[in-house]
Amino acid sequence: MISTDVAIIGGGIVGLATAYQLNKSLPQRRVVVLEKEAEVGLHQTGHNSGVLHSGIYYKPGSLKSTNCREGKKLMEAFCEAEGIAYEICGKVIVAIDEADLPALDRIYERGQANGVVCEVIGRERLAELEPHAAGIKAIHVPEAGIVDYKQVCRRLAERIREAGGQVLTSARATKIERKGDKVVITTAAGEVEASQVVNCAGLYSDRVTALGGQKPDAKIIPFRGEYFELKPEAEHLCKNLIYPVPDPAFPFLGVHFTRMIEGGVECGPNAVLAFGREGYRKTDFNLADMADTLSYAGFLKLAAKYWKTGLGEMWRSASKKAFVRALSRLVPEIRAEHLKPAPAGIRAQAVTPDGAMVDDFLIQEADRIVNVNNAPSPAATASLNIGKTIAERLVPRLT
Repeated sequence: MISTDVAIIGGGIVGLATAYQLNKSLPQRRVVVLEKEAEVGLHQTGHNSGVLHSGIYYKPGSLKSTNCREGKKLMEAFCEAEGIAYEICGKVIVAIDEADLPALDRIYERGQANGVVCEVIGRERLAELEPHAAGIKAIHVPEAGIVDYKQVCRRLAERIREAGGQVLTSARATKIERKGDKVVITTAAGEVEASQVVNCAGLYSDRVTALGGQKPDAKIIPFRGEYFELKPEAEHLCKNLIYPVPDPAFPFLGVHFTRMIEGGVECGPNAVLAFGREGYRKTDFNLADMADTLSYAGFLKLAAKYWKTGLGEMWRSASKKAFVRALSRLVPEIRAEHLKPAPAGIRAQAVTPDGAMVDDFLIQEADRIVNVNNAPSPAATASLNIGKTIAERLVPRLT
């Protein structure tokens, strides 16, 4: 049995950032990260488009807003110190027609309230920044950027080990039980005994919460985000990041164009129900996961509310022509022949029993366990500050 002060379940960017921040704040305490896969950062982090978000979209004062703003500064400083490539390239959020203008104004107001460097621009300035983008007005966010979060994960794991911590891979948690003043986690790599546990299991965070004896406030519903990538001859159509004005009633940003730090331009995603929590391909099907989703009252209420939107997303998944049509609203010159398939990602969307999608980060605390039960975008950007926040909550428990 491994004995440690803190065991962190989940080796994605949030779990690793939490371990890293704990090592910094309590260097005398032992930390072990438990990752079910053979490598760290393989799921949500490993399928991330790599955007350094500014925090312009989020409700002022929300956990998303405060953690994104502070986390972005910490992430940039970490990349600078570690020699990890990142770029502050800027983005535009584009109003295609008059109907988009009220929402564009609200986003700008939020940006101002959150301290984001941004400005409203007209067609002429938009054409200078993104010559091929459509739009009657836009918000320019010069401080948005791009980075390779997989590289960040690998470097965080190195630093955790150098500080005396452990990152155990192929160590899926299968049982959590309290024994006196300790918590014992049974994993595929053996037992781990800890004084405190942090659940950063992402797509499985609700199930790990239940393993620890607490009822999660929301269930994870997996949504697959499907992408295309521009072929080299079409990469000139997007200089940096081009985003639409999102639907304020739906917590997805809509299809957009993202230049990636390693090269190339990604287009997407749509958002369709995945047939498994790791259902990255359209043909992937997990019976237990699907039964879990379809038997959940919260999902049924969600589906009843958004069925029209869901059908549109499913149609874009089935029809490349429909996907191209959505992209061409932002960049009219885009054609089907400009696109090649790119890997999909899975978003762990927390849904409450009443059918509401949890929009903010959700952290549930219990005796000796802290559960991060919802950490959607901008969690990667915010990860180092989320980790710092969790570390601050653990300090009184460990001192």
